[in-house]
Amino acid sequence: MKGILICGELKEKKITSVSKELITTGKRLSSVLNQPLDLLLIGENLQNVAEKVANLGVGRVLTVQGPEYSDLHPERLVAILSNVCERTSPMVILFGQTDVGRDIAPRLAAKLRASVCMDCVDLAFEEANKALLQTKPVYGGNALAQWASTNHRPHVVTMRPRSEKPAEPDPSNKGKIEPIPVEIHEAQMRSQLMETTHQEVKGIKLEEAKVIVAGGGGIGGSEGFDLIQELANVLGAAVGITRVPSDENWMPKSLEIGQTGHMVSPSLYIAVGISGAPQHLAGCSSSKLIVAINKDPQAPIFDMADIGIVGDYREVLPALIEKLKDSRE
Repeated sequence: MKGILICGELKEKKITSVSKELITTGKRLSSVLNQPLDLLLIGENLQNVAEKVANLGVGRVLTVQGPEYSDLHPERLVAILSNVCERTSPMVILFGQTDVGRDIAPRLAAKLRASVCMDCVDLAFEEANKALLQTKPVYGGNALAQWASTNHRPHVVTMRPRSEKPAEPDPSNKGKIEPIPVEIHEAQMRSQLMETTHQEVKGIKLEEAKVIVAGGGGIGGSEGFDLIQELANVLGAAVGITRVPSDENWMPKSLEIGQTGHMVSPSLYIAVGISGAPQHLAGCSSSKLIVAINKDPQAPIFDMADIGIVGDYREVLPALIEKLKDSRE
């Protein structure tokens, strides 16, 4: 087995930011291992996006094209990926820690009898033991642990968004575009995709946000999120929530951050009315700076926060918003 295979994701016919970050990781590993780097795209009418990806520093852009591959049917994706892996025999297979990556990576690892490590923030290779070192947050983000994979090939890994800088175009390093014909028999699919619905996402996507303002159960109701949104607007930030506002239907579940939601790594994370449950902290522990606002001075979130403000958010946020507006003027 040789080489590194990146499973690229597309959004509106463009390569996603997390896929560009995987290219940065892949280039670093391929340099250390002296192994080729491939990126796989699956979908319809891929020529234009493949040409742009070829300029990001990969050796090859592998494409599996066809109208039947335009949806995200998990069984079909696993069948395509396992077929491609049989042909290319990659040593390391990289996914983003996204909805697709979390769904597909474990299935593919089981299919290939490979090792799998989810939600990593760093990858390295130890030459002495020929081991892939995989670092990921543990204990609700309070510590980092490192796994060494030596006995399994290939290694399947998902990387947390914003763990690396996105790859930039490099005209001097243009990769080869190579279509791969894959024939998938629909009769082999045990499930059938009946319908796909797209929820309109307004504003900045959580995984790509540099600043996030998140509200928890301490907000008390949906009306309290008006202040959260106002602060986010002033900061040019995305809005996130914990599980309580999701379960209580105060805000859409698509905004949830934590083990059952998004994994985020913004430069600034403002936690408002959030107690600091491990399930939530696991989703935001990679934030560069955490500011906590809570009226309970004993709230666990203060143990994680870089800056803590003890007070009622109804009093703190209006003062903060006014101060930010004045500073801009």
